Amino acid sequence: MGSPSEQRVVMQAFRFELDPNQVQRVLLAKSVGCSRFVYNWGLAESQRDYELTGKRPRLSELKARLVTLKKSEAPWLYEVSAHIGQQALVDLNAAFERFFRGLKDGPSSGFPRFHKKGERDSARLYEVTLEERHLRLPLIGRVRLKETRRARGFEGQILSATITRRADRWFVALAVERERSVVLPKPVRGGRDVVGIDLGLKSAAVIHDGKSARTIPAQQALRKNLVKLARLDRQLARKQKGSANREKAKLARARLYYRVSCQRNDFLHQLSSELTKTKSVIVLENLNVEGIKRGPHLGLSTSDAGLGELRRQVAYKGEWYGARLIVADRFFPSTQLCSGCGVLNPQVKGLAGLKERTFVCPACGLELDRDENAAINLRAYGLRQLQLPEGLREVTPVEKKALTSVSVREATPASAKQEATARRPRNVGFVTRIGTPKDVPVLALAGTSHPT
Repeated sequence: MGSPSEQRVVMQAFRFELDPNQVQRVLLAKSVGCSRFVYNWGLAESQRDYELTGKRPRLSELKARLVTLKKSEAPWLYEVSAHIGQQALVDLNAAFERFFRGLKDGPSSGFPRFHKKGERDSARLYEVTLEERHLRLPLIGRVRLKETRRARGFEGQILSATITRRADRWFVALAVERERSVVLPKPVRGGRDVVGIDLGLKSAAVIHDGKSARTIPAQQALRKNLVKLARLDRQLARKQKGSANREKAKLARARLYYRVSCQRNDFLHQLSSELTKTKSVIVLENLNVEGIKRGPHLGLSTSDAGLGELRRQVAYKGEWYGARLIVADRFFPSTQLCSGCGVLNPQVKGLAGLKERTFVCPACGLELDRDENAAINLRAYGLRQLQLPEGLREVTPVEKKALTSVSVREATPASAKQEATARRPRNVGFVTRIGTPKDVPVLALAGTSHPT
């Protein structure tokens, strides 16, 4: 029996690869070229006005200037759909708004930059029609698709179409408004429905469900192709600039990069779909991916792992399949915290502690893989956030130690000497370490200073 679901109107994108003929390839190239030209022209106009008046022109004013430009200096812009130039200015305005909003509230976004030919070529169109094996685009015509509409399960109303070029291959992304069967949040019937996932570079993910740990090896799609990429880079460097052979070498390198990205995305989609379809609650940590990239010798591995993309996929697929995503605080010490007794181990902290692959607790002597220890702690974090009823609630090893210490402390002394000793303040108890989140219990060792 399947999980209960309901029909909701959602926004979804369908991506198709186009199979254009030679004439249509020229028209598609003109479309993305006009979009790039209008974007760069609008950016130059905004910078010039700001230098003269201290204000940038509004979107409506730029659109009016664009009409004048098409009539006087750039009549070739009429060869493509009018929506392309208008939407390029809308994208420019959105880039400026993100930049100024980031200056005030964050997160920061860079100042809009001029687009370069061959880098993220794209154009947005409206009033498109999708047939079974073809797509009708304004002023381009009926373009063949490499997949059928039925094979992709397409349904819904098309709002816009974005054309992109990648490694000399043409794609279209259709933004669609459709009714989708969305699974309601799945109930937690047992502890194994809650999993803690520690994302990493050596292993793509370590998944712990309270009983056992499962390690997903890292795919390392880019690292496995570094030798091929180095050879293609050398071949490109030997070609004369502006020659046809240099363009062929650039295309060969772009195709390999495209193949690497497809391998990475396929791996991440399979992993995120499996997790969201089979688990009720998924606990991840809020990693500072950009900060990790800036670390020494970690940039390539971090980019190759796709940590941010995996979290994004789990978030939106969780809404589709009824899985709840809990994100631990960025400063939650999942790796440093002992999953057995709660003592912090500073030896595995930061970049210097990455070489310590085995977590050894200085207090209770617990020894296990550092990623598995982090996954256990993340799962415990999620259980605390859920606040499950008494019948489903688990008692973690840290809580068991707390209950044991309390029961020993409250036991009736057998002698007057023990009674006098029992009245003395004890050093064993639950305290909160400065700099540790409030919901992380830390066990202080009797007779020793707390580890920092």
